[in-house]
Amino acid sequence: MREAEMTIPHLFICPISLDLFRDPVTLCTGQTYDRSSIEKWLAAGNFTCPVTMQKLHDLSMVPNHTLRHLINEWLQMGPQFDPDHHHHHHPVTINDSLASLKHHLQSHESTLEKKFQSLQRIQALSEESTTRILYLLQLGFFPLLLELLFQEVVSEISQESINFSEHALSCVLRLLPFAQYESLNMLKEESKLQSFKSLLEHGTSKMKVGLCHLIEAISSSSDTRELCSILGQNHGLLQGLVLLVQDNCEAPEAGIKAISALCSSESNRDNMVQGGVLKGLLTYISNAERCHRNLISRAMATIELLLELDTAKEAVINNPDGIGALVKMVFRVSDHEGSESAVRSLMILCGDSLQAREEAISAGVLTQVLLLLQSQCSGRTKTRARMLLKLLRSKWNEQPKNIV
Repeated sequence: MREAEMTIPHLFICPISLDLFRDPVTLCTGQTYDRSSIEKWLAAGNFTCPVTMQKLHDLSMVPNHTLRHLINEWLQMGPQFDPDHHHHHHPVTINDSLASLKHHLQSHESTLEKKFQSLQRIQALSEESTTRILYLLQLGFFPLLLELLFQEVVSEISQESINFSEHALSCVLRLLPFAQYESLNMLKEESKLQSFKSLLEHGTSKMKVGLCHLIEAISSSSDTRELCSILGQNHGLLQGLVLLVQDNCEAPEAGIKAISALCSSESNRDNMVQGGVLKGLLTYISNAERCHRNLISRAMATIELLLELDTAKEAVINNPDGIGALVKMVFRVSDHEGSESAVRSLMILCGDSLQAREEAISAGVLTQVLLLLQSQCSGRTKTRARMLLKLLRSKWNEQPKNIV
């Protein structure tokens, strides 16, 4: 952020957040702060002015329209007045300012070609510096780019529109780390959600990965909690993610992360089990040789989390390769990522199902656990492994011997 501080005129920076003002308000002490920053300060029980430390006898905030107007004018002039612009190879001319880029993107008269050029320009600007990204956000480019990305449901996707959507998504992802997530709530609209699903189904691998990043962002923020539930309840969307995870040539990593993120909301889990998410995760771990170790543990942790539901236990037990896939994960020679989750998952399943115990034993769980106990895995994992052995032994002793 250093370059941003040097480039933004200091009067335009909130003394609390050290960021460009979004909504400047002035207190009774005459000091101006960004509304969200000063609200957080007061909510934390501070009743003084952060700069002057005077006691606030009056908590009212007056919007500073003059400052807001000056900031907007400064932004409208675009990056060409930015003191560090001479470092760049292509100085920005007035007619190329952000205001005109915005106009091209919003205007119904603009051709797709013109809009595409504007997107390329925005992408180039966003890659130059944090300051550029702050300019773009202040001028409202984030919701505008989302509108462009999800503007129409595409059944017959042309190469041209795929290209356009891919660029729009790249720009959205560049701005995302600094943006307000509320804008993503536009996906609650049925037509935009349809468009999201359509892009997940027909888009390129790169687009699918990008859309999964958006799902992770939506799942991580309290501003989009309701949207996270809408996504997690949508069978079509879940099908798209399951296909990603099962398909080796596509982008299983992004799919695993998106599924894991949606599972963080408890209200989604049951529907995700119904949507076949466990089948996707089990297929993924059974091809574990080709998988990335961090993702193995992410997939295993998600399976373990879902197994709190009876529907999930049934789904694993009824899956012909379900128990076998978990047994294989108990001891992977290369590393122990996911071993502990595999052991815990098997304890949950074997605890109250004879069928699960028999399948686990015929899939070689005893050998796997003994190997794990002799390995360099953590003490905690060994403790779990001993508990699983004990469980299997005691249940085995309880069984009428004629079954065996």
